[in-house]
Amino acid sequence: MSKVLVVEDNKSLAKSLKDWLGKHYQVTVAATGRQAITEAAQTQFDIIVLDLGLPDMTGQEVCQEIRDKGIKSPILILTATDRVSSRVSLLDIGADDYLLKPFYIGELQARLRALLRRGNSPATAHIIRVGDLSLDSARRQVERAGTSIQLRRKEFDILEYLMHNRGTVVTRTMIINNSWEAGADRWNNTVDVHIKYIRDKVDRPFKQKLIKTAYGVGYMIDDA
Repeated sequence: MSKVLVVEDNKSLAKSLKDWLGKHYQVTVAATGRQAITEAAQTQFDIIVLDLGLPDMTGQEVCQEIRDKGIKSPILILTATDRVSSRVSLLDIGADDYLLKPFYIGELQARLRALLRRGNSPATAHIIRVGDLSLDSARRQVERAGTSIQLRRKEFDILEYLMHNRGTVVTRTMIINNSWEAGADRWNNTVDVHIKYIRDKVDRPFKQKLIKTAYGVGYMIDDA
């Protein structure tokens, strides 16, 4: 299920969006710009729906900071202005699309589907590499040194998240937030167990070990 971050401080609208979109997507809601930036850094969202009117910072500032951090999730702006100059400036700072308020939920859903198709099309299929390990996000295939590696769904999601954050330690909480649905049953050492399974397939048969443990913190993948 695709993950959507809705950034909206209007409680009524935020609840409505979560109810509407929650039938098709896993929805997280952020009420402030700072919360949105934190959520976007911790979880790999498929789409970010961003309202421009936030209490602590502007939507433009949020969009700019998200892009400055290297986060590539498509961003759909909700805006009440129809000035061409404003819409152009939004696209210039990294937004992928915009929708004028008030809007019909059907149009919002259509825009989200279009962005998801664009991101998952063969032409933009994203292959991530760390050393001789490669992961194809579109085909959900993993290879190391030319050898195909079969991973279970959760193992693939965790490895993909580690590789997206290559060279950076990610905490167990960050891994859980990215790879498990909200409210799913999880036990305390669930991340450690899944990392062991991944290491058995990705690292153990090879001389160089890519997945490293940051004791007391989390894990990192790197070929250094």
